[in-house]
Amino acid sequence: MVLDTGSDAPRITARNQWGDRVEPEFRGAAVVYFYPRDDTAGCTTEARQFDAIYDTCAEAGIDVYGVSTDDVDSHRTFAEDHDLAFDLLADENSEITAAFDVPVEDGRAARTTFVIASGRVIGVYEGVRPDGHARDVLRDLAEIGLVPEA
Repeated sequence: MVLDTGSDAPRITARNQWGDRVEPEFRGAAVVYFYPRDDTAGCTTEARQFDAIYDTCAEAGIDVYGVSTDDVDSHRTFAEDHDLAFDLLADENSEITAAFDVPVEDGRAARTTFVIASGRVIGVYEGVRPDGHARDVLRDLAEIGLVPEA
């Protein structure tokens, strides 16, 4: 079972697509979405749609992180190919998926998204469909007042 709403956001550290060490503090708001694999059809759709809402999130002070078990080089290629503006965190040893209790099957994270505010999980999406998911998250962020209504 994944982390539930009300849980403290775990402390994580990972390398992003540029090889930089990233250690989100989750003091503000963040969206952390787990996806199975770089450059597959569903994951590309999901990443592009999160990229489409990235500016709105960033203007509201909301960080966006994509997480998969792929390595830094795979993330770099994926981010460059699709001009992604947010960090993709490499979770090669499944430490981040374990911290969030996200299931891993055949070495791939289950498609799961967390919304975090002030260090606590305030929203969880499990088994999401990639197409339209980012829009749903943005709508929910607006409903709770974290971003302006669109």
